[in-house]
Amino acid sequence: MVTPTEEKLDTKEIDAGSLSSSRRHPENAPPYVHKVGVLPRQNLLAEFKSTVKETFFADDPLRSFKDQTKSKMFVLGVRAVFPILDWGRSYNLKKFRGDIIAGLTIASLCIPQDIGYAKLANLEPQYGLYSSFVPPLIYAIMGSSRDIAIGPVAVVSLLLGTLLQNEIDSTKNPTDYRRLAFTATFFAGITQFSLGFLRLGFLIDFLSHAAIVGFMGGAAITIALQQLKGFLGIKKFTKKSDIISVMQSVIHSAHHGWNWQTILIGASFLSFLLFAKYIGKKNKKLFWVPAIAPLVSVVLSTFFVYVTRADKQGVQIVKHIEKGINPSSVNQIFFSGEYLLKGFRIGVVAGMIALTEAVAIGRTFASMKDYQIDGNKEMVALGTMNVIGSMTSCYVATGSFSRSAVNYMAGCQTAVSNIIMSIVVLLTLLFITPLFKYTPNAILAAIIIAAVLGLIDYEAALLIWKIDKFDFIACMGAFFGVVFISVEIGLLIAVTISFAKILLQVTRPRTAILGKVPRTVVYRNIQQYPEATKVPGVLIVRVDSAIYFSNSNYVKERILRWLLDEEERIEASGKQRVQFLIVEMSPVTDIDTSGIHAFEELHRSLKKRDIQLIMANPGPVVMEKLHASDLANLIGEDNIFLTVADAVASCSPKLVEEV
Repeated sequence: MVTPTEEKLDTKEIDAGSLSSSRRHPENAPPYVHKVGVLPRQNLLAEFKSTVKETFFADDPLRSFKDQTKSKMFVLGVRAVFPILDWGRSYNLKKFRGDIIAGLTIASLCIPQDIGYAKLANLEPQYGLYSSFVPPLIYAIMGSSRDIAIGPVAVVSLLLGTLLQNEIDSTKNPTDYRRLAFTATFFAGITQFSLGFLRLGFLIDFLSHAAIVGFMGGAAITIALQQLKGFLGIKKFTKKSDIISVMQSVIHSAHHGWNWQTILIGASFLSFLLFAKYIGKKNKKLFWVPAIAPLVSVVLSTFFVYVTRADKQGVQIVKHIEKGINPSSVNQIFFSGEYLLKGFRIGVVAGMIALTEAVAIGRTFASMKDYQIDGNKEMVALGTMNVIGSMTSCYVATGSFSRSAVNYMAGCQTAVSNIIMSIVVLLTLLFITPLFKYTPNAILAAIIIAAVLGLIDYEAALLIWKIDKFDFIACMGAFFGVVFISVEIGLLIAVTISFAKILLQVTRPRTAILGKVPRTVVYRNIQQYPEATKVPGVLIVRVDSAIYFSNSNYVKERILRWLLDEEERIEASGKQRVQFLIVEMSPVTDIDTSGIHAFEELHRSLKKRDIQLIMANPGPVVMEKLHASDLANLIGEDNIFLTVADAVASCSPKLVEEV
């Protein structure tokens, strides 16, 4: 129950509030309108430094060096280059237990894969093992990912083999072919290192996720088709990689070129590998089953061929893997001559693809374990390991998704798992390689087919279709380009479509007509909010992009087309004609000289029709350029408002009340 005293106090407060309000806002006075702020002008040097910092140093990599002594800065600098010195201080026996199990597990997977991937790159088997010895050691010292497993991968091996084969025949001139492979690896490393050192890592983001999904899927099918040679025991096989040429080669050799013993070995062990993979998916605790299945398959098939002497019955075998650690290849790299530019071109392409795959894998597992990796540091580490690798008889190595997944599931804690794997590969090179003499090519083909099937991500393709049809076109363009033409053409299609999408979005930005959402002062797209109503006599247009030379003319013409459509609609309905055109500028992050000229032309065109141009909520950069170009004075400072609601209220207050 309210007492009389409380009622009097409430009345006084209401009266005082009403009096205060009436003093602030007299009944006949227009509503208070906030002015759009203008940033204080920066000098040219300060503006340039700010732009460079935001572009190349957005993550502020030097923040840990602030307010530190010179000795401390030196220590931090060394740790930044060699992260092992940072996390190594807290390394303990518990972490080592996880790393040694993971390292042994991925070693059992990588050894048979490396032999197969080397053949995919048209190199002798030992070069695959070399590439899983030196590069992982370098990465363990310089890399920042705890989970990524380093070595040759199927897609890069195929790409490298295809591009190199186009320049030099690996069977007729194996020495120069190998030298060109080392040269390409050297320049792949230089490319990766340069991108990281110059902090240009954002360049790899231009290859869209959709294009990568399509490229990987197409490459997986191409790789699997290439393995039909070893899987079926075919001796004469096409050098081309497209599906039509491969299938023609397979069909033509069906009568006399297939070997049933080879097919039996390949089919049996492929079934075993796929079954092992199925078990690993069904029960996560049995992750080690698909991891050791390839090595088990190699051991069993090698023993079977040795005992039965199936090689005498036409079963093709590995025959010989050179024993010993990586020999130096510094003097084999082409630093001059006709192959220098060819090696550079191939290296840049292979390096970019390897980099894209490694960074994507590193980021994926880092997010799963909730830690951060520095993309630019990763590029420096990957580049360094490939440069050193090219000098120690290795070809392009990168992060392997299948091995990294096994590494993660096996409980790796740090990059020491790569060191363990590298030591196992070293022991294999020193002592075990002669035992691979009777390993059938069919088992290597089966291992590669089983490995690359996981690269066909049809679920991702379906999701891309649901989200963005243009992305799906990029995905399918890359896929069919790889499958039906060649790996390099598929890659070119992927890059072209990705750039085409960027150009389309830049040159044809979205625009929308806004209306007032009932019972609010909010203005939204009338297509998204059908209940939103247009204000009579006012046309409100929103531009959803920065306005540059590439789209300024389109933006101007699109606004005039909106105006023309609105005038035709008004003429048909007999409503009040458009007197004000409000351009909602909040999504416009920047504008250049061409954009300013486009608005000047728009202003002149509207003036002839007796329509006032008004801007709402231009950002700080846009506002600064409006004043610098004198466009603000041309339009009129009073015609630039903080919000669309303020602009409409000032233009047509009575109509707003009616709406």
